[in-house]
Amino acid sequence: MNMPTAPIADVQNTKDTRQLAIDKVGIKDIRHPVRVQERAGGEQHTVANFNMYVNLPHNFKGTHMSRFVEILNNHEREISVDSFKEMLKEMVVRLEAQSGHIEMTFPYFINKKAPVSKVASLLDYAVTFIGEIHDGEPCLLIRVVVPVTSLCPCSKKISEYGAHNQRSHVTATVRTKDFVWIEEIIDIVEQEASCELFGLLKRPDEKYVTEKAYENPKFVEDIVRDIAARFNDDKRITGYKVESENFESIHNHSAYATIENL
Repeated sequence: MNMPTAPIADVQNTKDTRQLAIDKVGIKDIRHPVRVQERAGGEQHTVANFNMYVNLPHNFKGTHMSRFVEILNNHEREISVDSFKEMLKEMVVRLEAQSGHIEMTFPYFINKKAPVSKVASLLDYAVTFIGEIHDGEPCLLIRVVVPVTSLCPCSKKISEYGAHNQRSHVTATVRTKDFVWIEEIIDIVEQEASCELFGLLKRPDEKYVTEKAYENPKFVEDIVRDIAARFNDDKRITGYKVESENFESIHNHSAYATIENL
């Protein structure tokens, strides 16, 4: 004889009496395979770290954490800019929320040829898709961390020979109204640095990049201003934040500058 099964309690849906809404609640740092389209026509198979949050009204005790994972797995590996927006919409509907936030961070590789020898090698960039939705209106930001070389104009000016340079991380975050390739953002940043980086250089290449940086000195302030000016000229970009951190080679600290227009 089968005994009747008692219903399982849904604690998350019980009332909360503390009258305190929560801005973001969800899951953080969950990894999932994704495929990302390349400008050249191919696609990259990579692994992304996801953060997924919704708001929680003051009268609910908790949210349904398992639904975040279900949403992620429902999209399998077909995650693009368009499907990213669909995930946002699905998330707020399934979790009965007014607002939602998803971050997807993944390594993105570009096969670059050295400037003289033309030997090819991969260089990796940290890319993040940031999606937010409020009252049904989605917003997408793309953030790319681009490593570059910067050479100090002051050092070059005051020295009889040589100038100190450093590796810099430029973080470009853009909001767009039309499609923009990840590679296009990277191109703009690298073109406005003293010199771009390469995964592999032969001796003629090393001579080239050293001399190019020397002929193109830039303060951290120059880097963010020049990139911001390029973004201002691109009608597809409706907002941006540009940060540059120069890991100083003659100090035990970094130089930093940012321009924000989001």
